[in-house]
Amino acid sequence: MELRYLRYFVAVAQTQHFTRAAEMLGMSQPPLSQQIRRLEQEVGTPLFHRQTRGVTLTEAGEAFYEDACQILAMSDAALEKAKGVARGINGKLYLGVTSSNAFHTRFFSVLRQFQHRYPQVALYQKEDNMATLMQELDEGVIDVAFVRLPCENSKTFNLKLIDEEPMLIALHRTHPLSARAEISLTELQKTPLIIFPQDVAPGLYDLVYNACLHAGVNLETRQQASQFSSSLSMVAAGFGFALIPQSMACSGHPLVTFHSIVEKALKTDVALAWRKFERSPAVKRFIDNF
Repeated sequence: MELRYLRYFVAVAQTQHFTRAAEMLGMSQPPLSQQIRRLEQEVGTPLFHRQTRGVTLTEAGEAFYEDACQILAMSDAALEKAKGVARGINGKLYLGVTSSNAFHTRFFSVLRQFQHRYPQVALYQKEDNMATLMQELDEGVIDVAFVRLPCENSKTFNLKLIDEEPMLIALHRTHPLSARAEISLTELQKTPLIIFPQDVAPGLYDLVYNACLHAGVNLETRQQASQFSSSLSMVAAGFGFALIPQSMACSGHPLVTFHSIVEKALKTDVALAWRKFERSPAVKRFIDNF
């Protein structure tokens, strides 16, 4: 059964008149009457009582009318949804974010703006380490990922720089240097470094490790945190010091103090990564918001 038959039927049922229905549909009355006849033949029963001044629905016609309206509404909704997906204003987006980027305020503000502007696009967030997110981005599990650079395999994706963040030193509040606003890494040579696993973010790990090595920090006594974020909990427990992105200082742990680094070259970039030759209109629209 063709959808146009349903549209013809609903128009006649609503106007209760073939001529008025034909005018509403932009067609002449005889072809409309023929189409309704064909529909009734397909259904196998009359749908209208034909009278001198118009038509009324038969009992079968009343039942058919309810279903026809629902089918047409679903058809129209499906059409609009498909058009919306094609324009990037409908659909789903799967976003990955590293644990350190989860503290970056711009990330959430952009998400909120995008959701407000395109409420029909469902956003699904996943927090994980950078190595896992890069793998899932490559496999199509997620659509975009918020990552920290340097990242070894970032060259295989498109990247859009969002922010450049200085690294900070996180110390326990009882540390002798905790009252200082700015500290050199060379002053922490006897304090154990707390660092995340290398396989979590190899490029960033090398940045931190080499900076501490160059400053003469005793890396033999380093402690390993399971994630970037858990390093702050280890600092609060007195394991040593950690180097963290500036945005993570917003955690405001009462036992942790944050300090600028004299060696100001120690920075990390926040970037948005997505697959090369991405075709999804929703992904492209999301990227354009940054």
